[in-house]
Amino acid sequence: MRTLVIGDLHSGLKALQQVLTRANVAPGDHLVFLGDYVDGWSEAVNTVNFLLELRSTHKCTFIRGNHDELCNDWLKSGDHNPLWLQHGGSATQNSYRQVGDEVKKAHIQFYDNLENYLIDTENRLYIHAGFTNLRGVSHEYFTKTYYWDRTLWELALSIDPSLTEEDEFYPQRLTHYREIFIGHTPVTRIGRTTPKNAANIWNVDTGAAFRGPLTIMDVDSKQYWQSDPVYLFYPSEMGRN
Repeated sequence: MRTLVIGDLHSGLKALQQVLTRANVAPGDHLVFLGDYVDGWSEAVNTVNFLLELRSTHKCTFIRGNHDELCNDWLKSGDHNPLWLQHGGSATQNSYRQVGDEVKKAHIQFYDNLENYLIDTENRLYIHAGFTNLRGVSHEYFTKTYYWDRTLWELALSIDPSLTEEDEFYPQRLTHYREIFIGHTPVTRIGRTTPKNAANIWNVDTGAAFRGPLTIMDVDSKQYWQSDPVYLFYPSEMGRN
């Protein structure tokens, strides 16, 4: 059995289906999705429907992303959020306008039951964005940090690679877990479209919402598989570009 971690989807269902095939995913594999299932491409509803079906045949852990919370808030309240609409929410709204209340209720339940993080038996942390508490993720005061924080990734990128955990200046936040797998901040921001390792953190958001591919990584071997650039599946759309 493999543990496979999957980066931010952003409604790129066609890319997800392709990369699951390329990774030869089997029912015995544990699939850990790092969040942001919606907001970007046009298939928000179909993407969540697919995930609901997938969990009936595969072991899946679904982590909460910031875009998932934004979508859930809108489904529950109907409140107008202009900033959300500018960052992929418009495509998500259009997708949900085509379905009835029963589908929306099922999806609200899906969003409500997302996990804030997972720590596996090998002391590997899976989280959408990060945490700020120096004692570790379970001591975080503000749960929104789990899916909004960017400072953990910025810290990992900026750390002096010559430092070791024994060094007095080594960041305490990075000492609690064997490895940390995140999404949220696409590596396309630093000119990459493949997973990036910094300190003990692996960022597997390879820019599926923009012009990058969707990535699945085996957490043990670090082998990864990628879809075609997601925008190629939706040639008449802008995504979040």
